Amino acid sequence: MPMATSGAAVRIEALTCDHGPVRAVHGVDLDIGPGARVALTGTNGSGKSTLLRAVIGLHRPSGGTVAVDGHVARTGRDLNRRRRTCAWIPQRQAAGAFPLLVRELLDTGGDPAAARTAAADLGIGDLLSRPVSTLSGGQLQRAHLARVIGRVAAGAALVLADEPTAALDFGARREAAARLLGLGATVLVVTHDPELAAACDRRLEMAAGHLREVV
Repeated sequence: MPMATSGAAVRIEALTCDHGPVRAVHGVDLDIGPGARVALTGTNGSGKSTLLRAVIGLHRPSGGTVAVDGHVARTGRDLNRRRRTCAWIPQRQAAGAFPLLVRELLDTGGDPAAARTAAADLGIGDLLSRPVSTLSGGQLQRAHLARVIGRVAAGAALVLADEPTAALDFGARREAAARLLGLGATVLVVTHDPELAAACDRRLEMAAGHLREVV
């Protein structure tokens, strides 16, 4: 199936994010080249998820800019467009007011056939009629990974993943990491998984909202 072959470039300049009176991200600068696979590590509460959500447009920055392929999302319409064109694996999935079925989740990926094929390959092909809210943590992560594969097959060039292997056993972690990093898109992944971090091209670490490169 067709995949992105180069990925999107990401440039973050002086990014600051707040949660009410608490500053979660402090003036972060970051350049990610097209096709790079970047791991974002650090302790819980260090600002990793907030940074990721700011990149996709789910958290409005207090200052600074995020540009994807040179485009800064400045309006609500811009932010909605970015969310549609990126591929996203959230750390937690809200159940919502109505029961969302696995096949319905997969069908929002942009290429439903690619997403369903990936779901079968990941061992959840028999769960398509199950409500997402009834899945185990590992099954839910596989479903979101399959959805991301569908989005990349449809042309998404930036993948943002928040702890995509946390609920998986060792073997499943390796398989999920290989699929995620082999998509041909730019990948920015928040993770506590040392093997996934080591397999990335770059490793960054956040502490108290500040970012540094790990050599």
